[in-house]
Amino acid sequence: MSSLPFPVRVAAGLVVTAVEEVQALPRTIVGLPITAASRVLQLSMRAQQVVTELAIKGDSALEGARPVEEAPSWARFDDDTDGRVPTLRAAGAGAATTGRRLPAESNNGHARPLDRPVLTAEDTAGETPDALPGYETMTIAQLRARLRGLSVDQLTELLAFESAHADRPAFVTMLTNRIATLTAEQ
Repeated sequence: MSSLPFPVRVAAGLVVTAVEEVQALPRTIVGLPITAASRVLQLSMRAQQVVTELAIKGDSALEGARPVEEAPSWARFDDDTDGRVPTLRAAGAGAATTGRRLPAESNNGHARPLDRPVLTAEDTAGETPDALPGYETMTIAQLRARLRGLSVDQLTELLAFESAHADRPAFVTMLTNRIATLTAEQ
């Protein structure tokens, strides 16, 4: 055991550490720029975290001060419609009977085949598949929401209806994929 006072022992430890660091300086000087850059990035990221935390605390503090809209004015949901779905009718839908070819029009990102007019709700009035009433006026999102509740037979009926009427590629693909998934699960 040492009889030297504690401050003397600490000072001796500091001198030994300083000598060791000076001896290791040639090895550590090579990595110094990388270490410095890493520390700067670490400090900047921590500062960003602190600022974000302050913003979150500020948002929660101010949350009660401003009224919250029930539904933003710009939000439109499928359930908000009155059952009517706006559809586009091809310009010159009767052009196929005159021998002219209609330009390919986009249908949910897929090209529509030439010479096939776009069907609207008025065109298919009175025609609806038994599997899903109102199918002919549904959007792709509305159909997607109702697919899980349908059997393979109902999906097959919808696919036949779609192929015989509007033949929209996105709808055909979705119905075909769902039939394949259900068939693979059985």
